[in-house]
Amino acid sequence: MDLARLQAHVRARSEQYAVENAIVRDPAWFLLKLQEEVGELVQVYLMRAGQARDKGLSSEELDDRFRLELSDVLCQVLLIADEHGVDCEAEVVARYRSWGYDFGPDDPAVAMVT
Repeated sequence: MDLARLQAHVRARSEQYAVENAIVRDPAWFLLKLQEEVGELVQVYLMRAGQARDKGLSSEELDDRFRLELSDVLCQVLLIADEHGVDCEAEVVARYRSWGYDFGPDDPAVAMVT
């Protein structure tokens, strides 16, 4: 699945979640929700590293939670991009090209933005 398609799915689920929970998704909400998700990621990271209580979770459960929280952060970033009309694929490719990275003609990233 490419980022644009994933972004559309995440947007649809977020809109549904907002209706179900009477949440107003204003510009502040998008950023504050990202902060919340990053906080949850940090909490699980610290738990995995032995720097916070593990709350009785096994190593495997902490690994699972870490992956879930990381995906929540990514989804929230995609929502912010969507809210502001940012094409994440194009911006990532442009950013790496600005650092001199050559994706080459066979790289799928080239097809995303050409």
